[in-house]
Amino acid sequence: MKSSLATIMSKPVYFKFIGFKPSLAIGLLGLCVVSMDAQAAVTSFGDASPTSSLQLISLNADDIVAEDDTEMLNAADESDDSIDSMPDESAVMDDDDNIDTSIPSEVAQVSLNAISPETLKTFVAVVDLVRRQYVDAVNDEELFNNAMSGMLTKLDSHAEFLDAEAYENLRAFTEGDVGDIGIQVTYQPEVGYWVITEVIDDSPADKKGIAVGDYLHQVGEFKLDENRQSNDVEQLLTGIAGTQVDIITSKAGRRKHTTTLQRNNSHPQIVETKLVDGIAIVKLPAFQNNSREKLLEGLINLDAPISGILLDLRDNPGGVLTSAVSVASLFMNDTDVVQVQARQDKSRVLTTQGDAILKPLPMVVLQNRYSASAAEVLASSLQAQKRATIIGEVSYGKGSVQSVIPLNDEQAVKLTVANYMTASGRQIDVIGVEPDITLSGSESSWEQQALDLLKPRALDSGIRFIRKTTAN
Repeated sequence: MKSSLATIMSKPVYFKFIGFKPSLAIGLLGLCVVSMDAQAAVTSFGDASPTSSLQLISLNADDIVAEDDTEMLNAADESDDSIDSMPDESAVMDDDDNIDTSIPSEVAQVSLNAISPETLKTFVAVVDLVRRQYVDAVNDEELFNNAMSGMLTKLDSHAEFLDAEAYENLRAFTEGDVGDIGIQVTYQPEVGYWVITEVIDDSPADKKGIAVGDYLHQVGEFKLDENRQSNDVEQLLTGIAGTQVDIITSKAGRRKHTTTLQRNNSHPQIVETKLVDGIAIVKLPAFQNNSREKLLEGLINLDAPISGILLDLRDNPGGVLTSAVSVASLFMNDTDVVQVQARQDKSRVLTTQGDAILKPLPMVVLQNRYSASAAEVLASSLQAQKRATIIGEVSYGKGSVQSVIPLNDEQAVKLTVANYMTASGRQIDVIGVEPDITLSGSESSWEQQALDLLKPRALDSGIRFIRKTTAN
């Protein structure tokens, strides 16, 4: 223990940057993929220890959006094979309980922007204390993973350290997966709490010891009481596969406990399309790489003339940002969709590309308080251009971009690297998208209200969509 920590602290800090292929970029309730020439940290190995030099990453505006927007739209998610790195297996190897927490002279001379020697000393002391005094034996690798996770989640609720399972689920999400933590809950008036009624075997909740009968008090920053609806709780527990959520639970009559869980109980999402009185109702549950194609495929499969479109974005947690731009491109020509603002550079604007083949169709968009991220980008752009009427309630208000930066083949860091705003520069984060027409009451009636609004605007003669035939 002593020798390995001394190795970490006694070596000088170096900085090395390399480019890598487009990265995933995600959010609390949405994952946004942007074409990134982002530069990832890699560790140079040779005769030196993997911890002998520490590298940082550089994220500039040019790293957020490709110069060529067409290239950006085509590069949603590629496998990243340019990171040649490995996990540090030497972090804690010495079982000696007597740890020397003195600060090496090389570290004592630090710049004002570096970590203070006293902070490093405190960190080592805390690690030593936990290893010796905590009620249960602590796995050192898990302890350091938790330290990394805590560092990131304290930055904001969207940043996190991704283990192999979470990383793989995030990569899989671009092809269609949304996830939950594997529990069902019901409000029980007799006890006055939301009670866990089912825990799926081998789910994230099951692995962390969450059990049937436990009380669920809070999901993320949202406290649960009798005023919450079952759909509210379900949506709070659900999100992009691989993202994490904190829940507060307790055994009956015992102290509350916070558990961090990853939404790794994943299930594919389906774009549902149906025809009602000539109006195509499209339920888009999330934005994946193929959402544009799935939407068009659904319209073709209706095999009937279409006189208008009702796009249902309720409960849509967001997804691939470029997918939202691609969907917007079906409805609008040469239109600014969203501004992406990185740390130090001017904002970059993403614009629709190609032919807007659905432009002639009148349109209404349904949203609710769980419509987030890329869903808000699409709704706000359609609203700004008066291309569609937005109805429902104020959306979630998620306006930041997270990049998933690989550390090696099995681990990654999800880090907030930019904010996005509407094309006109209006903030989305925290505020959300205000609907043109506010709906209240049971959401089961909202679809019919949307249809009633759209029908007077419907085309007299609809448009039928067919597949192109290829010449032999």
